[in-house]
Amino acid sequence: MRRLVWVLFFAITLSVGLAACKKATPETPAPTEAPAAEEPAATEAPAAEAEGFQPLVVTDESCKTSKIKAIEALDEYTVRFTLCKPDPAFLAKIAFQPFFIRPQEWIEANANEANREILLTQPVGTGPYKLEKWYRGDKIVFKRFEDYWGEPAKTETLVFRWAKEGAQRLLELQAGTADYITKVSPDDFETVKNDPNLVLLPVKNPNVFYIAFINTVKPFDDVRVRKAIAMGIDRERIVKNYYPEGSEVADFFTPCVIENGCVGEPWYSFDPEAANALLDEAGFPKNEEGVRFETKIYYRDVFRVYLPEPGKVAVEIQNQLWENLGIKAEVIVMESGEFIKKSTAGELDGLYLLGWGADYLHVTNFLDFHFSKKNPQWGNPYPEIYEPLEKAATIANPEEARPYYEQANNAIRELVPMIPVAHGAAADAARADVKNAKAAVLGPPELWTFEPAGRDTLVYLKAAEPISLYCADETDGESLDACKMVTEGLYQYTADGEMVPRLAEKCEVNEDATVIICYLRKGVKFHDGTTLDANDVVRTFDAALNAASPYHVGNTGAFAYPEYFFGLMNSEE
Repeated sequence: MRRLVWVLFFAITLSVGLAACKKATPETPAPTEAPAAEEPAATEAPAAEAEGFQPLVVTDESCKTSKIKAIEALDEYTVRFTLCKPDPAFLAKIAFQPFFIRPQEWIEANANEANREILLTQPVGTGPYKLEKWYRGDKIVFKRFEDYWGEPAKTETLVFRWAKEGAQRLLELQAGTADYITKVSPDDFETVKNDPNLVLLPVKNPNVFYIAFINTVKPFDDVRVRKAIAMGIDRERIVKNYYPEGSEVADFFTPCVIENGCVGEPWYSFDPEAANALLDEAGFPKNEEGVRFETKIYYRDVFRVYLPEPGKVAVEIQNQLWENLGIKAEVIVMESGEFIKKSTAGELDGLYLLGWGADYLHVTNFLDFHFSKKNPQWGNPYPEIYEPLEKAATIANPEEARPYYEQANNAIRELVPMIPVAHGAAADAARADVKNAKAAVLGPPELWTFEPAGRDTLVYLKAAEPISLYCADETDGESLDACKMVTEGLYQYTADGEMVPRLAEKCEVNEDATVIICYLRKGVKFHDGTTLDANDVVRTFDAALNAASPYHVGNTGAFAYPEYFFGLMNSEE
């Protein structure tokens, strides 16, 4: 989707150990899915028993810019994360693709300028598929990994292709040249439902579409103006006319399926009379032509689940501003990259249309990112919002955190940095003969479980080509989807949105969520034949999170998700 790329900072320190060569792999054990323990973790570090195993350690004693103080290999199959402050969402965050594990040796060999092309295009992981070849501009071909530790992929070959237009994707599905397509256009829902050869697959990813203000731009520096527009936009009309079945008008910024997302007072009802009274009070009477003031509406013409008809919705808002409030607005479509850059930096001189889809299933993913004191997208930050969020983010018990989220949500309603409009419904589609086809709540479906009838190749058709296959430094969904085929995390989300252990047999979290100890599966092989151990985990997180690491190399160098989730270790503000 769309993710903010924060400015990285200069590196200052690094503390890492040396690594030994890996041992031969024992017979692969049957997979287990033990839940994360809620009891305090052990404080004694296990001994490094494997002969010749030299544990890696990455530290940031200052804790000035990072939430992580240390990442340590305690022994060959045990990793300890020590946090600078409690983070109840830690496991939920590392279940996301940017933190999936790569081999230590592969990172050390390729995370440099000389081999950066290998880093970005030739991934090595432990996943059910391994990369065969990326045909740039055409397709990516994956092959079943025969030494996979878990249940093997159902098809020998998986092909990723892409087509920008929803109509083109649907035509390919109907023609049988694709087995599964993403982002069915809302106008095509009924077409898919009425075709006996196809099946519509609802996507339950939590999301929000919002109309944003920048409070350093007049007249939006006046909360009465922001509140008037919040009351003067008929959000129900927008959802009814431009969103598919199953979409909802947003009463809160965070969807209610996420715990503590919908506590506090719900959003304002449509009330143009009260809205006009507020504009009069704020000193914006209508002139002889009925105009109170003029502004702009910025958007990007990109299909997103949270905004499937961006151009039409922009014009609808333009019309409502004029008809309901006497505000004259010019609609301006921007190139996607430039729009994201300027909107998220708070540099647009008008309203803008943007949204968010869940990366992990915790309220911090919606509120903390958007309303933190470091986020400039609304203009000047609002301490009435970010201060209770900072307190809530360190409380492991959701019930104890609830009053702070209620306080933050009420402050969002009162200060109106944006208007939450919709939680969009979406759907993928598949050939009816594809057994086990199911859309996922987060990220791509579990394609390795799909069985197309009589075919040993599964064709997955997306909206765009991935940018790279090194997802520690990517934010686009296309890249993240491809990475999930070849790499795996300590924890991952199932298609139903349940977080389960993957490369970890379990992780133990202490009482205040500041120490997490993870115990790895034994006998897990990477695609290059090496065996998973604790140093692979430490080096993977070091490369993503440690600004001072020589392996902190990627595509853009932004490492947006690592920085956003945890802050960069050993960085300068």
